[in-house]
Amino acid sequence: MQQRTIRLRKVQHMAHQIMDEMNFNQELRESDTLRLVIDSLSRAVGDLADPSGNYSLNYLEEKVGNAHSLIFNKHRQLSAHIGK
Repeated sequence: MQQRTIRLRKVQHMAHQIMDEMNFNQELRESDTLRLVIDSLSRAVGDLADPSGNYSLNYLEEKVGNAHSLIFNKHRQLSAHIGK
């Protein structure tokens, strides 16, 4: 049970980071990446909101992790490109 709690906390932390980045990064809100981020997050929420209470923690981690990577890898790439 403790392992599951830790995994859920990591998913929650990534979701909060995504939310913060979306609120403060104007370029990101106007990019094509946004559509992919929303798709991944909506799939995770859809799975989590299953009325039967059954959800896959692996699926949640995958979808939120994908959204997180899309935002933060893109941000790192832009920063590296601007720094050159």
